[in-house]
Amino acid sequence: MNQLKKGSKKLLNAWAFYDWANSVYTLTITSSVFPIFYSALFLSEIKTVQAFGLEFKSTALITYVTAFTFLVVAFMSPILSGIADYIGNKKKFMQFFCYLGSVGCIGLYYFTLDSIHISILFYFMGLIGYWGSLVFYNSYLPDIAFKEQQDSISAKGFSMGYVGSVILLILNLAMVMKPDWFGFDISIAESIRETGTESEINLAIKKATDIASFEAMKISFITVGVWWAVFSQYSFYYLPKGAKSGHKVTKAVVFNGLKELKLVWSQLRLNLRLKRYLQAFFVFSMAVQTIMLVAVYFGEEEIDWGGDGAKTTGLIVSILVIQLVAVLGAFLTSRASAKFGNIKTLIAINLMWMGLCFYAYFMKNPMQFYIAAGFVGLVMGGVQSLARSTYSKFLPETEDTTSYFSFYDVAEKIGIVFGMVIFATIDQITGSMRNAILFLFVFFLAGIILLFRVSEIKLELNDEEITD
Repeated sequence: MNQLKKGSKKLLNAWAFYDWANSVYTLTITSSVFPIFYSALFLSEIKTVQAFGLEFKSTALITYVTAFTFLVVAFMSPILSGIADYIGNKKKFMQFFCYLGSVGCIGLYYFTLDSIHISILFYFMGLIGYWGSLVFYNSYLPDIAFKEQQDSISAKGFSMGYVGSVILLILNLAMVMKPDWFGFDISIAESIRETGTESEINLAIKKATDIASFEAMKISFITVGVWWAVFSQYSFYYLPKGAKSGHKVTKAVVFNGLKELKLVWSQLRLNLRLKRYLQAFFVFSMAVQTIMLVAVYFGEEEIDWGGDGAKTTGLIVSILVIQLVAVLGAFLTSRASAKFGNIKTLIAINLMWMGLCFYAYFMKNPMQFYIAAGFVGLVMGGVQSLARSTYSKFLPETEDTTSYFSFYDVAEKIGIVFGMVIFATIDQITGSMRNAILFLFVFFLAGIILLFRVSEIKLELNDEEITD
């Protein structure tokens, strides 16, 4: 197969299609079914778990594990990206993490509290696979798209991811809510049906349905792993290997990525605008990613749903609202950035996130949670898409895009580690996620202040930058 030219429609679509493949992980595992499944493992009056010789609040444990995973990714990705850049085959590294994450998702089928450590290992594999592949995926953006294409194709990738993930989520949620439609057994003993009272029969049916729904949740983890691995093949078929080729990995190049990271750091002193943008991105991304990772756990614990059935339905509805509105949010953000500029648009989005932190602290009923979900969806896709494309635009002319995006990735992951550890610690100490989410207001405020220090740019079609 001949390598597709930079900027070609087929190449751009192939790159964006990986969002279709991998976004099912973030929606089903990170944001919806797994948090509901994880909560169902605990009795309503017992929300603690023993792990690693300590007793944790259930939500604090999963938050700490998530933070640790991001710490591993942050230290690992520059080493791997350096090797990938040296041998010129970033695609193989992207494939490795894709398949690692896929296996981790399938392994979640066996997640139990009795085998908490191996269960956490599968969760770790899925998370590290998803984020590990993203550093190589993101680094392709300036390789496959010209600057005037990057905002729109970045937004298209996120939009495709939202649509694809919603399709699979609807299928999975149908399995969970109507397991009998998919062949799951909800039959009850004939003795109960023949001799039991109406309330006893209804209770038995409900129990059988709950067991079937729980099994359907576990099956949904397998569907995510298969979807991710299968649909990524289209992207892998068309994406180029990388900028270089012909080199072999030796001991001398294992830590080449760290050296390149250090070089990028030194070059930031010569690119004040990029340095200031990274500072702002580090701070506001810390808060954005933390909220996105804990949102469903917050809704499950802090909102009065009036019953387990209503809780599951309510969380599912809110997740669908977020995903559907996010498609619109990514589109509107792309249009706003074209009209007002990237930095001004990011400042406006961060202001909305600040308001959401205050709102979340006071919300108690399902309707308030649905409203918050709508606003989260509106700003979630926009801030991710625009943050990525803005960084890509600010890069100097270089073929070494992997190292620059590795630096971007490390900044994001270290920020998430700080955000998740702070959130989990406040949750563990105070016993309330409300206090933790309110504290994130500080990071959005700091992010806005730092964004004001970044000079705005506009891009001409000839790729020349004009600074305000």
